[in-house]
Amino acid sequence: MMWELFIHPSNFIFSISICLMLLFGILELILLLLGGGSQSFLEQFLPNDFTSAQHAEIAIDTDQSLFTLVLDWLYLGRVPLFVWLIIFLTIYGLTGFILQSIFHHFTADFFSAWIIAPACLFLSMPIVRYSTMVMAKILPQDETTAIYSEELIGRTALIILGEAKINSPAQAKVKDQFGQMHYVLVEPEQNEVFHQGQSVVLTQKTKIGFQAITL
Repeated sequence: MMWELFIHPSNFIFSISICLMLLFGILELILLLLGGGSQSFLEQFLPNDFTSAQHAEIAIDTDQSLFTLVLDWLYLGRVPLFVWLIIFLTIYGLTGFILQSIFHHFTADFFSAWIIAPACLFLSMPIVRYSTMVMAKILPQDETTAIYSEELIGRTALIILGEAKINSPAQAKVKDQFGQMHYVLVEPEQNEVFHQGQSVVLTQKTKIGFQAITL
């Protein structure tokens, strides 16, 4: 019964999820034996606005995108991305197998993949969120060199998400004196617009972020 459940065409998406989870585990073990890890390897494929949601140090205002809100709700960035993927793949795959097993027990049939795959994605997300929340409390946090936010004044920042106008900041990233990347909200000091991909110089601290001028 278990093997039938695993190889049935309606359950391929869940079988793939479990297999990917196992492959990620093997990959991580190999990288650890080589003295590295998968975290930086995975993050290089992510867009800047995704990683900014992970490292944002200043609260984003109510104009933030729905995409950013979803990332924050899913606790992305509270644990390493690799760990989050392991949690997601495991819960998604197991949710699908459990529902299909229950349905098969009563009907001797399986849900169509077109129905069960999106349904399990919707149903598993709250479990993924709370599992990540618990994991974030268990895993040790990375040690970082703490700095005061005012120490970023005078440094060059890159606008990575949105357009910045007066009283309407955009997300930017800036590197501190220790080489650590910080993600902050930036608005122009003068009546101008900063566009995505533009470099600016941070000039002063505000209540929610920084003001800046063009280079």
